[in-house]
Amino acid sequence: MIELFKEPNIDWMGKAKYFYALSGILLIAGWTSVFFQGGLKYSIDFKGGTNVDVRFAQPPNIDQIRAGLTAQGLGNSEIQPIHDISDPSSNEVLIFVEQKGQGDEAGDASRAQVLAALDKVYGVSGSTKPDFNSATPTTLTAFLTQKDPLLLSTNAGDRYQQLAKKILAYRDNEGHGVLTNLDLLSNVSGVTPAVLSAVKDNFALGSFAFRGAEVVGPKVGGELRRQAVFVTLYALGGMLVYIAFRFEWVYGAAAVLAVFHDVLITLGFFSLLHFEISLTVIAALLTLVGYSMNDTIVIFDRIRENNRLLRRESFPDVVNKSINQTLSRTILTSGLTFLTVLVLFLMGGQVLRAFSFALVVGIVVGTYSSFGIAAPLVVAWNRWRGQQGVAVGTGPAAGNKTRGSESVPGRLAPSGRR
Repeated sequence: MIELFKEPNIDWMGKAKYFYALSGILLIAGWTSVFFQGGLKYSIDFKGGTNVDVRFAQPPNIDQIRAGLTAQGLGNSEIQPIHDISDPSSNEVLIFVEQKGQGDEAGDASRAQVLAALDKVYGVSGSTKPDFNSATPTTLTAFLTQKDPLLLSTNAGDRYQQLAKKILAYRDNEGHGVLTNLDLLSNVSGVTPAVLSAVKDNFALGSFAFRGAEVVGPKVGGELRRQAVFVTLYALGGMLVYIAFRFEWVYGAAAVLAVFHDVLITLGFFSLLHFEISLTVIAALLTLVGYSMNDTIVIFDRIRENNRLLRRESFPDVVNKSINQTLSRTILTSGLTFLTVLVLFLMGGQVLRAFSFALVVGIVVGTYSSFGIAAPLVVAWNRWRGQQGVAVGTGPAAGNKTRGSESVPGRLAPSGRR
């Protein structure tokens, strides 16, 4: 194995109070933010409503959008600009409207209200022509077939269907979904002057385009929230049972507390930086739970091996030596994983932004908690048990229970024995 450090000798347990202080600061800061914001922000996956995706020709004015929504009775809507590093000119906005009522009809009504509000602010003014930026393959094919600008006698429907797909593909890819000049369609293969003239004469250009909508009922959102909590708790409970069986119960409790600490800090960062909790974030948190637990078990396993080899060392020294021995492995594994998810966060686009952010924060916090929280908790328990033994001990023999892998409370016994 590659060794980044040659026999490091860091007193990790002597610095435990600093680890506890850092964790306390992060927890207080994050959950103070949660408290003052009225709770975590949930995405459409967890609260009922309609999420309308709209793209604009120019950077939109959020205040104007909000004013238009308020005029339509949608003052409580949430507006979230999408900043996509891979497409800085996307000018895309997500508008979340709390759904009233049940079923697809309620979602369609909410979507119609949003589009009506945007049409009043950004719509095609003074024109009765349909908006080309809102055209679909079906409507454009029907228009071209009716006008027949290519004067086709046979297979007109198929030819115009293919042409309509090319035109709209150009609008969506080259024009980012919103064209600002119909003359640009002359760059499309198959668009003749006659076709371009027909489109220009019969269509107008609006300054925004509807990109899609998602609808989730309130009951479904509430059920998903409960299931997400239960899934996380089940995962922690299963790991507690396994580690208690494989090592000792105090090691299982320390590992689960450390992972719980990781999840709480990650959620606190979500609140501080205004990220939403979605189903993909829950997947990232469960990934974090497994990743952090794996790192902790590696350290615990090395502690168990050293307990057999270093019988005369004090328990804190054994823990320090175990962490130092696994330090190169920890930095290599966590460092490379961190670089991967960091690239995913920077380049993965808006869809993966919250998911990758949870992993970026979680890997850093999870790695730190393995040696800064889980191991010190076991040492603290060991020290407390030792003090309890002295307090109620039976003379000098009780004081001797500070050395030896089989006599120190909380230390792991040799393989096959507890």
